[in-house]
Amino acid sequence: MDISTAQSIKLAIVSATGLSKDALHIYLGMAVYLTLIVGTRRFRPYLGWLVVFIIACAGEWVDRRDDIGSFGYWRWQASAHDVLNTLFWPTVLTLLWLLKCRSKVSVHP
Repeated sequence: MDISTAQSIKLAIVSATGLSKDALHIYLGMAVYLTLIVGTRRFRPYLGWLVVFIIACAGEWVDRRDDIGSFGYWRWQASAHDVLNTLFWPTVLTLLWLLKCRSKVSVHP
């Protein structure tokens, strides 16, 4: 079984950091989200969430290709788990922001 370049890079990062793949998904999602939120002039967390979603799906598309090459099928449950891990905290923060915006509108008509 050949390991793709993408999988080799992931394994090297796991080895270098000592973190699990699940933890790396969480950290990557937060790092991308916070970088986009802090780096943009207009505070729009839903756009940061969308970018994290796109990046997570792109990564899982690469994993899908590797799964089919290695196993003969796509382990879609593992991909769904990874996307959920990546999006969990960006989703929580975006929802909190939306609730805060909503409460400002209802308090100040």
